[in-house]
Parts: sequence; C-alpha cells; structure tokens
Amino acid sequence: MNEKNRIAIIDDDPSIRRSLMRVLSNAGYDVVAFANAGDFLTAIDAVGSERFSCVVSDLRMPGADGLELQQALRARLPDLSVVFITGHGNVPATASAMKAGAVDFLEKPVRRRALLEAVNRAIARTQQLSAASTETDELRIRYKRLSPRESEVLPLVAAGLLNKQIAAELGAAEKTIKQHRGRVMLKMEAESLAELVLMAERLGVRPSNKDFNRAKGRLNH
Repeated sequence: MNEKNRIAIIDDDPSIRRSLMRVLSNAGYDVVAFANAGDFLTAIDAVGSERFSCVVSDLRMPGADGLELQQALRARLPDLSVVFITGHGNVPATASAMKAGAVDFLEKPVRRRALLEAVNRAIARTQQLSAASTETDELRIRYKRLSPRESEVLPLVAAGLLNKQIAAELGAAEKTIKQHRGRVMLKMEAESLAELVLMAERLGVRPSNKDFNRAKGRLNH
C-alpha cells in the first residue's frame, strides 16, 4: 500500500531532506523532496491531477514559511494533510499550525518512529478528507438535478416540516408538494428522511429562520 502514497518533503537543509527521504523511502513510500515551499507549490500547480498523500515540511524556511505554505495548500488542496518539523518550535506557532489542520508538530532531530507514525496519521486523514470531499461533490451533482421548485422543497422537508406546512409556505397544493417530495428523494437517492436530512446538512442547504418559522406557524392557524 505504501508505494501508492506519495510524500512531499520540504526543507531548505539538504542533510535534513536526505535523512527524511531515506527514512520514508525505506518504509516503502514514494518520496519527492523540495528545497522550499515555492518549488512545491509550483510542482503541484504543474502536475494538476497528480496527488500527494501528505506533506512533511519544515516550519521555518527562506521565502514562504510553513504556515504560509499551509495557508496556500488550503486554497489549492484542502484535503492534503501536513506534518511540521522544526528546530525552532514555539507554542504560538504550534497552536497556529494545529488550528489550521496540521496533523503533528515534530521537533528536530526527528525520531524515525515518531515520523512514521505522524506520516501514517497524515495519510489516513488525507484519505478521509478526500473521501468526504468526493461524497460531497456527488451530492452537489445530485442537487443540481432538482428543479427550482424541488430546490425550494428540499430544505423545508429536511427541516422537518409537514407537506401541508410546505404547501402553505410555497402556495401550492399539498398533493403537489407530496409529488415534489417524492422526486426530491428519488433524485437525491435518499433512502429515508434521515438520510436526506444528512445530505442537506452536508450541502449546507437549509431554510432561512424567517421562512422556517413562518411555515411552521401556519399549522397553528
């Protein structure tokens, strides 16, 4: 499995790069090293679809430092996990890196076992985020299949409103809303209301508080 995982090492110290490459290559990983963050960002912009499983990066480097690299990656490859190594660790930098999603923060000299464990965690996190991102992309494709009216019905159904409440809010017959509801379930490939609710949450589709309260209140009149 490891040979399918490509690890990027970014460090301006040649001896550190060689040491990290040796450890990870001996563990079976496909390793590519870069002397600075700019070279790595240029590489991922050039290869396009080629994927890295994780990044092992120095925190302090000439040019863009590790935190700036991390910020750039969030815009380009938000699923890609980062492990930071440094000989100048400090609490504020660690907090910033971890808050931004770094998997680990290792101090030099890096122990072999600690490095491999951190890389394994980073790879697992990248895979989890990538899978979740793919699932969300598929949900967006399904959502685009909905008609404009079905797109109005979905958030109200997911919010738990009854057909007659939705009908009153949208100015439609209850029977028509029932039909729209069925088509929403079909197009979204939801097997239950609970699953549809989760889909809506993943997509960030929800009615405004004003619309929800108004529709809910209609049942009492």
